[in-house]
Amino acid sequence: MYTYWENCFWHMGNFWFLYVIGYILFFIFLVYLIFFLIKKTSEKESEWKYNKEKSSIDILKERYAKWEIDKKEFEQMKKDII
Repeated sequence: MYTYWENCFWHMGNFWFLYVIGYILFFIFLVYLIFFLIKKTSEKESEWKYNKEKSSIDILKERYAKWEIDKKEFEQMKKDII
């Protein structure tokens, strides 16, 4: 009686090593895919955090748009920032 693995390799003939290589390549691809997805998600999080923070000139423009400061104050603060 053959064991399970001996029976599997017997039906594969002389090309059993191609199946082994195929499994190895498949697992390498899975590992690469997992690392790729982790890298992409971490890049998106860092971009999101970066875009969330506003520059001082953007905040100044928002304040001017909301009429919190007038044009004279806006120009003065803009000169101070730049």
